[in-house]
Amino acid sequence: MTSDLFAAADADGAHVCGVDEAGRGPLCGPVVAAAVILDPTRPIAGLADSKKLSAEARERLATQIREHALAWALGEASVEEIDQLNILHATMLAMQRAVMALKLQPAQVLVDGNRCPRLPYAVRAIVKGDATEPAISAASILAKTARDSMMRTLDQSWPHYGLALHKGYPTPAHLAALEKHGVAPFYRRSFGPVRRLIERGCGSPRP
Repeated sequence: MTSDLFAAADADGAHVCGVDEAGRGPLCGPVVAAAVILDPTRPIAGLADSKKLSAEARERLATQIREHALAWALGEASVEEIDQLNILHATMLAMQRAVMALKLQPAQVLVDGNRCPRLPYAVRAIVKGDATEPAISAASILAKTARDSMMRTLDQSWPHYGLALHKGYPTPAHLAALEKHGVAPFYRRSFGPVRRLIERGCGSPRP
């Protein structure tokens, strides 16, 4: 689905950038944002909210986005930044970094949600924009696949947490693994479930 704003901007030759994030809810790892400027002459079929797509569809679309978009970039905020700033401000920082890393200057930035990062461009927040704006959908797919890849890589070194399966979200199995093995350095200590475990003496990872 393409909005009137998106269509009008493309018709004028202006670059519309979509921005979305992945990883606000997990207990560990960075929050990752993506910024995407699609090429209106090379449309990508099947763009949608990344949460509505299968893992296979996300990976397939992510490859097409990287190959066909006019520009795309990723930005992160680290665990330390999340704990220092809080997850909302860290998310805005990751979005800002993604947009500023683009090789093209956008005329308009469309952000999924109800808050906007500080940017030197016209910016507008769109609630559920990942389901209605193609550029935001593309950004949601890139952010999700990038962060999932990080969790799979981390799982290779820390397999007992099950990160490849739950991607860091607070599932019962994940919480049980945390209680058994302790809190590793890549966990967000400001998040309630992690903070409570630390307060109970589970702050150091165990074999």
